[in-house]
Amino acid sequence: MTVTNELDSMCGISDEELTERFKESIRIDDEIRRIKGLPVARYDPVSKKAYLEYPDGRREYVRK
Repeated sequence: MTVTNELDSMCGISDEELTERFKESIRIDDEIRRIKGLPVARYDPVSKKAYLEYPDGRREYVRK
């Protein structure tokens, strides 16, 4: 289902296209962070906790 609002009709970008562009920008940012050796923030839906994933694969869960 395509939903168009006033902003989309002005720019010519659908909600689906905007969502795909956003997801791709996040993927690119994550890749850049890994190349630089920086951790990437993630969320574990099973344990319902946020964690940092380092380029070497280790996970560090965020404490409250």
